[in-house]
Amino acid sequence: MNIIFFGSSSFSVPPLKSVSSYVSCVITKKAKPKGRGYLLEDNEVKRTALELGLPLIEIASFKDEAAQHLKDYSPDLFIVASFGLIIPRWVLDIPSMGAINIHPSLLPLYRGPSPIQWALLKGDEETGITLINMNEKMDAGNVIYQENMMIAEKDNFLTLSDRLSRRSAGILLEVLDVIEIEGMVEGTEQRHELATFTQIITKEMGKVDWSKSALEIVRQIKAFVLWPTAHTLLDGIFLKIFDGEIFGSGRKELPGTILETIKDGIVVQTGNRAIIAREVQLQNKKRMNAFEFANGYRGLIGKILK
Repeated sequence: MNIIFFGSSSFSVPPLKSVSSYVSCVITKKAKPKGRGYLLEDNEVKRTALELGLPLIEIASFKDEAAQHLKDYSPDLFIVASFGLIIPRWVLDIPSMGAINIHPSLLPLYRGPSPIQWALLKGDEETGITLINMNEKMDAGNVIYQENMMIAEKDNFLTLSDRLSRRSAGILLEVLDVIEIEGMVEGTEQRHELATFTQIITKEMGKVDWSKSALEIVRQIKAFVLWPTAHTLLDGIFLKIFDGEIFGSGRKELPGTILETIKDGIVVQTGNRAIIAREVQLQNKKRMNAFEFANGYRGLIGKILK
């Protein structure tokens, strides 16, 4: 079976590795210049494809000339995992057997670009993996396979994404075995009336509103640990929070007030209870344990994060 694989994030890597022996070409989203030096940073899919010795095409959109040559590979099947671009109908018509998308939610719930973050923000107890027979509509194709996965209390975006990705790789191999014998699976139509949709994550979504509940803020920290990372201002300086949990009942202080520093971290008042921030990073400084940070930043207690 001749497969073209589409992917652009770390989530894509385990599925790519699992089917690499079938892959004739990897398509990834072209990197954008970033940082003060406007340097291009290779994504993990590009690095993996090069390590595996697989042909690679980078595109910014399907209007790129490189995208016009996909048909030259005469693919049987497309596999799409966290690619980052909408694939138009003319491209989906290229493979003789169709296209499969791996989506980390229990479709039709959480269609769109950020299903893992949204499951964490909403405090869901479970999520899952859905493989669909793609059509031109976003995450709306027939379901080929679906499997539930529990969300652990300690899960954040990184840990949950990793588990979902690794399990997706195993499921994908099982589905390909069936397709090789029986042909493309038609699947079951989704209940479109139950569909929910997620947004593109923006930097502003990481800003902590300390008047919100402790539970909402902890969920925000977990969902955005990779990017944009929950953030606030300390003495007017940008401060990222990478890890935190609910801590005690709090006090009658203004939301954002630093109540105390203890061995486990920095205790902050929210709109109801308190949270403890365990790992932080002040702008232009290294990421560190919050207790160590507190030891090096005098007069923290009583300051108000904004």
